[in-house]
Amino acid sequence: MRKNSIKNTRINMEVQRELSQIIRLEIKDPRIHPMTTVVAVEVTPDLKFCKAYISILGDEEAGKATIEGLRSAEGYIRRELARRINLRNTPEIKFILDQSIEYGVNMSRLIEEVTKDIKD
Repeated sequence: MRKNSIKNTRINMEVQRELSQIIRLEIKDPRIHPMTTVVAVEVTPDLKFCKAYISILGDEEAGKATIEGLRSAEGYIRRELARRINLRNTPEIKFILDQSIEYGVNMSRLIEEVTKDIKD
């Protein structure tokens, strides 16, 4: 199965949806920031590993604490995924902090400052 096949894309979307539900509604770890979003999920074609890109609306400390909380709840999350999604293997999840939104906001601010200086 190719990495971007229709089947793999469908699995990625389903895992992302269920992972979002589990994190948002079921995990009660105080380290996990309430504004946590699953931006993207990449499941390998053999269904053994999964990269989950997590975005947090907050500072860097909140991001690190959220990733720690998610790593400690990984067993529960995998068990819930196995129960909800009918896959041959339940993938081992690696949580990765996605800072692309913060990067975009920072770049917009820098562009605004430069264009403001040009207008003056």
